[in-house]
Amino acid sequence: MSIRVLIVDDSATARAVLYEILSSDPLIEVVATASDAYIARDKIVELKPDVVCLDVEMPRMDGITFLKKLMHYIPVPVVMVSSLTQNGAKTTLEALESGAVDFVGKPHSHIYDGVDSMKEELLAKIKMASKVKVRQRSLKSLQQANTNSLSETTNKILAIGASTGGTEALKDVLMALPRNAPGTVVVQHMPSNFTGPFAERLNGLCSMEVREARNGDSITPGVVLIAPGDYHMVVRRSGARYYVEIGTGEKVSGHRPSVDVLFNSIAKVVGTNAVGVILTGMGGDGARGLLAMRHAGAMTLGQDEASSVVYGMPKVAYELGSVIKQLPLSKIPNGILEAL
Repeated sequence: MSIRVLIVDDSATARAVLYEILSSDPLIEVVATASDAYIARDKIVELKPDVVCLDVEMPRMDGITFLKKLMHYIPVPVVMVSSLTQNGAKTTLEALESGAVDFVGKPHSHIYDGVDSMKEELLAKIKMASKVKVRQRSLKSLQQANTNSLSETTNKILAIGASTGGTEALKDVLMALPRNAPGTVVVQHMPSNFTGPFAERLNGLCSMEVREARNGDSITPGVVLIAPGDYHMVVRRSGARYYVEIGTGEKVSGHRPSVDVLFNSIAKVVGTNAVGVILTGMGGDGARGLLAMRHAGAMTLGQDEASSVVYGMPKVAYELGSVIKQLPLSKIPNGILEAL
């Protein structure tokens, strides 16, 4: 049975390109296209597509406003098609917060110039989105972790890996952690222009300081370092000091930054003083690295299926034996503190 997709974009050229890409896959059927949110609304009610491919900038009603209304009245999996510029990154992060499953970047120049690089990613994400059960946005917040339960964490490191759905999962976990939580390192699969705005957004919401990692940054309590997009991040040790090293290199598990790269480095230099967490995401990046952390004596946690947007990375890790304890997202913050 084919995946039925509605394309929403104000540009006739973009609609034609997206139609061409999606129609090239026999598993996908483009049921209609729409040039604005009002036409799209009627098409969604009439055709009930499995996935909506949605542009951000549109006349009459912008994509974010439409997305919020859609998630409230007729929840359906949405993949945003967004510019990879700095402003586009901020808008896309708002879209993910508003309920979009994932996003695909539009080329900086003419859309035809980036068709080849866009095609594989768009097809994979449309197929992934079709399997997601979209839930109405919950107003319940996570249980605040108990600040008083945390003692000295100077020699402890918390490492978190995430992909699809991870921007919101990370926000929920980090917001629930106290100001004196252990030094934290994060790999979230994300393009290079996105990690800076993402870190800034989290920094304004969390008790801990959150920033995009720089080469040589020390890992200290109360600070979260997020791997910059398109760069691997590893943990090194010099005496009693732990720090991060940022570098390029080949993609690992199909990604740069890779969760496996981060977790493997922690297994080698941190051992029993680490806690590893793998959150929602497509694929299997991080599963083997988390297993290495477990073998090195670290506590390892995985997000459960029911609370994951995409139960891919946590599933692979769980089946591989990498996860000591599997928890719903709401219980992961206290699971982290209990592990410490």
